[in-house]
Amino acid sequence: MNQFKTFLLMLVLTGLFILVGTAIGGRSGAVYAFIFAALMNFFAYWFSDKIVLRMYGAREVSQSEAPELYGVVAELTSKASLPMPRVYIMENDTPNAFATGRNPEHAAVAVTSGILRILSKEELMGVIGHELSHIQHRDILISSIAATIAGAISMLASMARWGAIFGFGRSNDDERGGGNILFVLLFTMVASIAAMLIQMAISRSREYLADEGGAHLSNPLSLAKALGKLEIAAQRIPMDANPSTAHMFIVNPLRGGGVLSLFSTHPPIEERIARLEEMARTGRF
Repeated sequence: MNQFKTFLLMLVLTGLFILVGTAIGGRSGAVYAFIFAALMNFFAYWFSDKIVLRMYGAREVSQSEAPELYGVVAELTSKASLPMPRVYIMENDTPNAFATGRNPEHAAVAVTSGILRILSKEELMGVIGHELSHIQHRDILISSIAATIAGAISMLASMARWGAIFGFGRSNDDERGGGNILFVLLFTMVASIAAMLIQMAISRSREYLADEGGAHLSNPLSLAKALGKLEIAAQRIPMDANPSTAHMFIVNPLRGGGVLSLFSTHPPIEERIARLEEMARTGRF
């Protein structure tokens, strides 16, 4: 279901890009915006693992340095039929974890020192299973594609707003439908917000899918208990995280509720735990 939801959301995002590109930039403008956004995200796709690991001071560890963590990763990697990823530890009291890498052959799993202190081995297996599921489903690639399309829409919208404000291209108003500055400003603002909301929705659907994968590789109740602990600890010990990397972590390092939850990269923890408990009850995982 979450795979199908992601597919539909990607179709909607692509359709929005075509609509906005045609209405605002014309065919050539849309193509240029897409190419520019694709180049930026291509760089991020190839080098984001090195950038984010360095950003959080992650240190690669060997089996002798972190035997339990390394053993859990190795066991679940074998179960998932994946290549062994590199294993990192971040010296941070906030319990959290993420996976990165452009494909399963160039993947890394990173956990904070805080997570190793509060989780049992079974709960840690649930977390690592979740992260390996991200690698298995190539979520870095999917998020890069979504970011490319959303970035192109935002770029087109920004170009249109500046063009409307400074009166560029008024001779083509009738052709491009830009005669009303207020309409252009409103349309571009709505398009940018819609693209961002769809991108966030794709991220949330991948989190649900990774939870399902983690439950399959370990145990749904162990992952549910781990998520509960991580959420409580994250509220007690906030993490100084870069918003651009928030979607990578197993629990959202950024706080926000109400309307802000619409822009969250993660589903509500309560809903994730409820789904995992239902999987355990029905045995469907």
